[in-house]
Amino acid sequence: MATIAVRHRVENYEAWRTAYDEHGSVRKSHGCTGDVVLRDEGDPNEVMVITQWPSLANAHAFASDPSLPEAMQKGGVAGPPRIEFYEEAAL
Repeated sequence: MATIAVRHRVENYEAWRTAYDEHGSVRKSHGCTGDVVLRDEGDPNEVMVITQWPSLANAHAFASDPSLPEAMQKGGVAGPPRIEFYEEAAL
């Protein structure tokens, strides 16, 4: 299993959330198996999104999807996001 963790500032959380939800079909088409949206306790426009994927290949395919920058712009993402990829560690 793979995880993408994305942190970014948004201009307006409600507007961003609408764009995020609308882009859900693209996440699903790349195999997203779950997601969590978190807001910073001191700044509700600072958002972290954690998404789960069957593999790193699925995660990278989603992150490379040409519709993602447009969705982020539509959602009012302010500045470049911090995007990190993780793979489940074997015990």
